[in-house]
Amino acid sequence: MPTFTTLVSFALATALLVAMPGPGMLFLLARGIGRGRRDALAAAVGVELASLVFVAATALGLTAVVASSATALSVVRYAGAAYLVYLAARAFRSRDALAVDAGTPAPAGARRGLWDGFVVGVTNPKVAVFFLAFFPQFIHAGAGPIPVQVGVLGAVFVVIGLAGDVLVAATAGSVGRWLRHRPRVAATHGPVTGVIYLLLGGAAAA
Repeated sequence: MPTFTTLVSFALATALLVAMPGPGMLFLLARGIGRGRRDALAAAVGVELASLVFVAATALGLTAVVASSATALSVVRYAGAAYLVYLAARAFRSRDALAVDAGTPAPAGARRGLWDGFVVGVTNPKVAVFFLAFFPQFIHAGAGPIPVQVGVLGAVFVVIGLAGDVLVAATAGSVGRWLRHRPRVAATHGPVTGVIYLLLGGAAAA
């Protein structure tokens, strides 16, 4: 079991990571503005389900395998970049995604939001680097079984991450509702979102 000092240090490190702008945060902002709060909240849950994958992989030692293989790491990175480019293409095709006339966001469904959030989360290089390089620094041989330590710290990571993601998603949903009553501003959302996704894809590939 991690010590109290370790838990506090890890929680602070996680909070800093969550507060740093990255693919996940920008994805949730774009999602909330374009699809509404409900869809963005579903996407936030998907992002943190992806974090659970990282936690499980750490507990099983799979992250060490990925870290030792440049090919495996490149596959993960480029897969994430490709999916962000796909989201960009979708955004460019849906320039009326805010459905201004109807006053409600275009339906996408919570299930789709959950899936998109999961894919973006599991291929997020920021989180991958955290688990590959930073997370192991908080694991101590004398603090009990490694899987238990990973599980406890992983739970802390997911709870803090979910809190941050929900805040971003809810805020973006409110911004989206504001934009839907301003047709001229809302009309720029599709292209702007597409550009954001393209930039994220390029950053992920780099």
